[in-house]
Amino acid sequence: MNVVNRRQALQRALMNGKNKQDAYHPFPWYESMRKEAPVTYDEDNQVWSVFLYDDVKKVIGDKELFSSYMPEQTSSIGNSIINMDPPRHTQIRSVVNRAFTPRVMKQWEPRIQDIADDLIHRFHGRSEFDLVQDFSYPLPVIVISELLGVPSEHMDAFKTWSDILVSTPRDGSEEAEKVFLKERNKCEEELAAFFAGIIEEKRKKPEQDIISILIKAEETGEKLSGEELIPFCTLLLVAGNETTTNLISNAMYSILDTPGVYDELRRHPELMPQAVEEALRFRAPAPVLRRIAKRDTEIGGHQMKEGDMVLAFVASANRDEVKFDRAHMFDIHRHPNPHIAFGHGIHFCLGAPLARLEAAIALTALTQTFSHMEPVSITPIENSVIYGLKSFHVNI
Repeated sequence: MNVVNRRQALQRALMNGKNKQDAYHPFPWYESMRKEAPVTYDEDNQVWSVFLYDDVKKVIGDKELFSSYMPEQTSSIGNSIINMDPPRHTQIRSVVNRAFTPRVMKQWEPRIQDIADDLIHRFHGRSEFDLVQDFSYPLPVIVISELLGVPSEHMDAFKTWSDILVSTPRDGSEEAEKVFLKERNKCEEELAAFFAGIIEEKRKKPEQDIISILIKAEETGEKLSGEELIPFCTLLLVAGNETTTNLISNAMYSILDTPGVYDELRRHPELMPQAVEEALRFRAPAPVLRRIAKRDTEIGGHQMKEGDMVLAFVASANRDEVKFDRAHMFDIHRHPNPHIAFGHGIHFCLGAPLARLEAAIALTALTQTFSHMEPVSITPIENSVIYGLKSFHVNI
């Protein structure tokens, strides 16, 4: 199967799953799949799907059996480290890890707090706001812009670009695929030109931002080239924006949807980090990951062949009743909580410490500022590869 056909098959398979579930409440479908067809093969699209915790963890974490690599990618993110295997993945990851050390993250804590406080200050005198548009979207975009060393006036463009990059065709038709590719390719060109200019500026005048760190970094005698930097900057833009936005929105929805939790977190803000972990388990922002079988192997009693595409439903694994007691309950006291919302193995999310830090600061700021918050309405994101809210209106 060639690359274009693989992508189209993947989109159709995801659309098939999407058609069987509520956009923001897919969990009954996941439960039925865990019970009735935990490992299933889509004959039409030639794609496997796995739903149980142990199976999903093996698919996304066993680099000897499953590959993240898909050749001849046309997208910038497709050419980033998320679609690389060792040894190049190891080399690049060892370089970029330097931008996400605990020391670097600690330095950003006061600035993230200032951004959260400033956004909340704008709600003064209001009785209602949109948690997504007014808070959980702008905060991560501002943070990732500043981390990358990009002027914040590009925030709206960043949001537009990242929304396009994580979008999917409106349906499984060839016409929808053409429209999708045309829009995404235009976005890719604009982003590449934008980051090329930023990278050139940083080469001449490096500062204390991630792009400057990556430009200066050397590992095993290698520097990241401009061709490698642009895909990585694009990945950071999307992951640092979409994922964290949805984490904050999903977490607050879960908190408000569970009686007593908001008040408990107001009284005990020290519980917020574990509330964030439970939100990651309960409503994972990245519900599904894709891998390719590197050789013939067996998963759940089913034989997969070399080259087979596999969809690993992380959001289902995190609700696996065998692994998690009362898996259907949002429990901020859950311990241990071995969720795999950030992946597993060599592709464990590089930005996980930053996402956790932003979410904990943001949610603590909200709960400590407002004595009361009540959900009014939600509009889910209609997308099969990300999980979150387009809008979330609340009363305060």
